[in-house]
Amino acid sequence: MTQENATTALPRAIGPGSAAEVTDISPHGLWLLAGGEELFLAFDAFPWFRHVRGAAARRVEEPGPGHFRWPDLDVDLTRDSILHPARQPLVSGQGAGAVHEPGT
Repeated sequence: MTQENATTALPRAIGPGSAAEVTDISPHGLWLLAGGEELFLAFDAFPWFRHVRGAAARRVEEPGPGHFRWPDLDVDLTRDSILHPARQPLVSGQGAGAVHEPGT
């Protein structure tokens, strides 16, 4: 895996689907299947998932098209923020004003 692939969400078309599902968790990130594509969430860009395994990481909801929620982790992401994490800072509710800038 190249450095770019390790920090960038890569969509991969795989056919129609209606429910969001975490299909795999690797040492570098997790794979989310939704809307007929598979998205990669690199731990470098989405650090909240780095140390989470099992049901908490796999329990994802899609309350609206392109809006993903991990209720056990209190994490909400949009398809756009997954595809382009550098466009917007990711804000964490852990600690007052905690902000994670991808790549830092």
